[in-house]
Amino acid sequence: LDAIYSDLYRRDHLPIDVVISPEREVAEAALQRLAAPATFDTESFMKGRVQLLGLALDDDCPVLNTPLRQLNELFSTLRAIVVGVRREGRLFAPEPEDQLFVGDQIYVFSHSEDMNRTLDIFGKTTHKQERIVIIGGGHVGLGVARALETRTEKLRVKVIEKNRAIAENAADHLQRTIVLNGDGLDMDILLEAGIDRADAILAVTDDDKTNLLVAVRAKAAGCQMAIALVNDPSLVSLMGPLNIDAYINPRATTVSSILRHIRHGRVRAIYSIGDTEAEVIEAQVLSTSPLAGQIIRDISFPEGVLVGAVLKGDKVLKPHGDLRMEDGDVILLFALTKDVAEVERLLQVSVDFF
Repeated sequence: LDAIYSDLYRRDHLPIDVVISPEREVAEAALQRLAAPATFDTESFMKGRVQLLGLALDDDCPVLNTPLRQLNELFSTLRAIVVGVRREGRLFAPEPEDQLFVGDQIYVFSHSEDMNRTLDIFGKTTHKQERIVIIGGGHVGLGVARALETRTEKLRVKVIEKNRAIAENAADHLQRTIVLNGDGLDMDILLEAGIDRADAILAVTDDDKTNLLVAVRAKAAGCQMAIALVNDPSLVSLMGPLNIDAYINPRATTVSSILRHIRHGRVRAIYSIGDTEAEVIEAQVLSTSPLAGQIIRDISFPEGVLVGAVLKGDKVLKPHGDLRMEDGDVILLFALTKDVAEVERLLQVSVDFF
């Protein structure tokens, strides 16, 4: 939401409880992708102590064809767990005996302190993002560039914007970012921006096909990582074949923000996976909820639900069957959309509480 309108929506002016800005949500999602370059999707939970990592598995993954149960035995001290697998377009919550294969897209919860080790185990390497090119200088591109300017790292950011007025507006609001007025599809402009030496390109124009084509051209020119804004979920399947590293779905990011305010129970955070295929729910366990007092193995979770992490006091724990849920604990769940209603029931305060 533009700052000039923020005061209008104060409770004493207009009776509106929550104002959600899609552009701001998308810009935040873009910054998350840039912060975790080896992932196609990422989000932080439990005040930044747990990270959701979306990883596309390729031939370099050293744990292919290994049952997930065996991974827990091989890396017993690793605070990470695979909670979702997308295979041939279908997302499911894996069983302990399931294996991972080339082409799988997996969702992993990792303790933030173990994130680099988790990435290494799944064959992913990280590198610093110092040279970034943004295609599109509108609300999203400008928001990302302004946020990057506040970072302490020495980043070299360039913005390419086709519309002259929008480019001039972006230049007026940026201090250390170079703004180029030109077509992001023009290879000469891309090379002028140093795309062949860039660590990442972020294509966030209002046209999906432009974003995809720019990302493809950037990767072909030598850019290390390409992130594209994609509104049409039917285009997401092209990401792998086109060698595009990550995408941002504006609908999913905005839905996540909306659901955070309408889900029942003591929900602290929520994140929508893919085209609303699943949800990640962070919630507090209340004394009168069906979860309280039970060990995890005795809780009747639907088959599409997995526990990713549990916060007890100030300690983040990797879940196991004998872990008992208590009043005040915070639980992090991965739930397929069809099972979200049952998760809500488990998180709700029972009637006798009142």
